[in-house]
Amino acid sequence: MTRLMKTFMLGTALSVTGLAVTACSQAENAADKAADTMADTMKDTAQKMTRKAMTYDTPGQTNDDHLYLEEVLGEKALAEVNGWNSRTLDRLTADPRFETMQADALEILNSKDKIPYVSYRGGEVHNFWQDANSVRGIWRKSTLDSYLSDNTAWETVIDFDKLAADEGKNWVYKGNTCLSPSYEHCIVNLSDGGKDAVVRREFNTKTKTWVEDGFVTEESKGTMSWVDEDHVVIGVDFGDGTMTDSGYPMVAKLWTRGTPLSEAVELGRGEQADVGYWPGAFEMADGSREIVISRSMTFYDSKTFWVPVEDGVPQTPVMFPIPEKSGLGSEFKGQVLLSVNEDWRGFKNGDLVSFAMADFMDDGKIENVTLVYSPDAKSSMNGYGVTKSKVLMSISTDVVSRAYAFDFDGEKWTREALDFPENGSVSIGATNDKEDVAFISSESFLTPDTLWTFNTDTMEKAAAKSLPSWFDASSMVAEQFFATSTDGTQVPYFVVHDKDIKMDGTNPTLLYGYGGFEISLNPSYSATRGKLWLENGGVYVLANIRGGGEYGPKWHQAGLKTERQKIYDDFIAVAESLIEKDITSPKHLGIEGGSNGGLLMGVMFTQRPDLFNAVICAVPLLDMLRYHKLLAGASWVGEYGDPDIAEERAFLETISPYHNIDPDADYPEVFFVTSTKDDRVHPAHARKVAKRMEDQGHDFLYYENIDGGHSAAANLKETAKRLALQHTYLMQKLKDGE
Repeated sequence: MTRLMKTFMLGTALSVTGLAVTACSQAENAADKAADTMADTMKDTAQKMTRKAMTYDTPGQTNDDHLYLEEVLGEKALAEVNGWNSRTLDRLTADPRFETMQADALEILNSKDKIPYVSYRGGEVHNFWQDANSVRGIWRKSTLDSYLSDNTAWETVIDFDKLAADEGKNWVYKGNTCLSPSYEHCIVNLSDGGKDAVVRREFNTKTKTWVEDGFVTEESKGTMSWVDEDHVVIGVDFGDGTMTDSGYPMVAKLWTRGTPLSEAVELGRGEQADVGYWPGAFEMADGSREIVISRSMTFYDSKTFWVPVEDGVPQTPVMFPIPEKSGLGSEFKGQVLLSVNEDWRGFKNGDLVSFAMADFMDDGKIENVTLVYSPDAKSSMNGYGVTKSKVLMSISTDVVSRAYAFDFDGEKWTREALDFPENGSVSIGATNDKEDVAFISSESFLTPDTLWTFNTDTMEKAAAKSLPSWFDASSMVAEQFFATSTDGTQVPYFVVHDKDIKMDGTNPTLLYGYGGFEISLNPSYSATRGKLWLENGGVYVLANIRGGGEYGPKWHQAGLKTERQKIYDDFIAVAESLIEKDITSPKHLGIEGGSNGGLLMGVMFTQRPDLFNAVICAVPLLDMLRYHKLLAGASWVGEYGDPDIAEERAFLETISPYHNIDPDADYPEVFFVTSTKDDRVHPAHARKVAKRMEDQGHDFLYYENIDGGHSAAANLKETAKRLALQHTYLMQKLKDGE
């Protein structure tokens, strides 16, 4: 599967808001007697906890009794939601801290001092911006020189607040795709309330008007890419039998301007059980475009095809002879970049290699493959971007990253380390393979983001924009430690706290985790986390558990399917390590995670309720025996396993939070956060677990935002409210001790 498709299908819910790294130490002092006693007590408790799914034979405790909650807009389901929402809002908004936190969060989110991150194309910078005056946001542009000045002169391309008002729609902007080299013809993606499914409409950036009789689609998940000014390749819902079980396109077509979509020429199709069939345009270094299709059989296994076009007529697709676990990237100096996630032709899982596109197009074979980068056991590739003269790459070692420039001399690849701030995260931002100007970001938990311009021809960098310091970090420190998991694996985690805190087990501590889909959690600055949590005496912890990509594909693959308990054991090990160090204690320890991280939260409070006093479980997967039947759930079978396969179902029964809630257990009060319009992870997951907990008399809080999609917020005002609700809850549970 291409990197683009995986990003589209996955995304991360409730983006990780972290804060920075100063010193990293693997050395740990021997635990004192009190810590040993605490650890033994926790281990005894853990041994008593059963991982066998509960059997329910009491009315109100069967799956079928809660199926009505899967009706997204069902009257009975929304009545439950409204009742839970009211109870939660009544309590949390009555806390005087809520109003202060909401105001602080909104000030930060609406600030004019935010970095306007940009793309660079055709000598112009383009930015999407939201603030108090532009709630839905504006697409705007400027010149590079003006952007780099203190007072950027912006020109509006589309005002989405005005568009929504004019059309009476709840539009949420979901990005654009423009045709180079003029970037005049663009496809704009518009979502109703933040859903993944979008309407695609052609827009002309020169006239700043919607193109009359241009390319327009109905609402659908899928993709559309330019081949040339008069042709696009498209994969959307074409009608019955054209979408996979996962809810993504199963058919790819070539659509000609001026013709109805019904007359588009079919290029190929996948199978119903596939995740998706993704058409795209592969842009060559000379500006020409070739049609490439990725058939994703699972989230991690795909076949990639080139569709030759002769005299305007598509020919039989030719399959690339590359591993099914790999990702086709961009072309650079005639070489196509390929990330391999399995051993192949002498290369290792996690390597980045290249081959000549022209050679493949000659005869459908790949004779020569060249190594670009191979990580060691402690390192991984965070990401890369291609410019006109260099390939820029971020590489992390023990989760701390640096930037490098790679070049190809016709035979081999060379690399050069770039001079950017260390002991944090360095990320490759916007790049364009037709330009030498690139953007690179650096940040750490306690150091605000700086956006740099980097010229890959002259190798010169300059600070373009920086965030202000939104909280006082002068008295704070960030440290890295390693916890020992059940199988002996060393699991890194970061702790951000005031330098003068007492290690007496009373510090309110928030532990964040994700652990899935090869997504790395890196040190990052979060103004809202710093202002709402750290400045109020909280400790923030970021766990780099297996399932993520912190150490490359193997770190992720170690926790797939029936091996997933390793991920949960890693998180438990980090929690126990925090307690053993007397940084905190179960009474003052809270956890947070969203999406796949929401599943992590569900497993944590059902497997180890003794460890935590607060749980923020956001846009979660929780019914792991029906997840594959809800929205995009079928696409994640490669990650979690298939409930229709006996062995995998047996394991899923042991971890599925919905099926492991015990009427006799003493659970922490869980705070569920989700969105009615999340069309990726069904809100029924949170609804059904909340209802089961209600059936059994367990305490919980629940907030379901009507709009917002998988981010649980469609605009900055809603985001500020959600953050204030969550941090008020954390203060009540972990600082007040409620």
